[in-house]
Amino acid sequence: MDGIKIIDNNKKAYFDYFIEDTYEAGIALVGCEVKSVRQGHVNLKDSFCVVKDNEVWLMNAHIKPYDKGSYFNVDAKRSRKLLLHKREIDKLRGAVTQKSYTIVPTKMYFKQGLVKVEIALAKGKELHDKRKSIADKEAKRTIERTMKQYNN
Repeated sequence: MDGIKIIDNNKKAYFDYFIEDTYEAGIALVGCEVKSVRQGHVNLKDSFCVVKDNEVWLMNAHIKPYDKGSYFNVDAKRSRKLLLHKREIDKLRGAVTQKSYTIVPTKMYFKQGLVKVEIALAKGKELHDKRKSIADKEAKRTIERTMKQYNN
């Protein structure tokens, strides 16, 4: 991960969805939003993406208004356009409409000075799937704990 600085991880997306495929997208931001992102004031927890008019939009992502900004500050939860290739947008639209997938953002990061968003094509988990992932995580933690005690 050379030259990549992760700003925010959406851990809830990995818990609530089975992640099938990921895409890297640019994001159209206003100047004061970029300054706020540089400070790390981003929350992707309840955000999602929609495909409208051959464009992908990031909805409900919270970027805190810049502290030193003035009247140039924009709404914290406004919809933001994601920049993808046409073939990627067509593939996403097809999966969402025909196969009932959801598009969720998983990460926001800087790559070579530009803000990028990793979005994922995901299928929702059922309650029993969530319970299974919690049990697997606890079992893995227990194994690591016993291995650490054994090695010491």
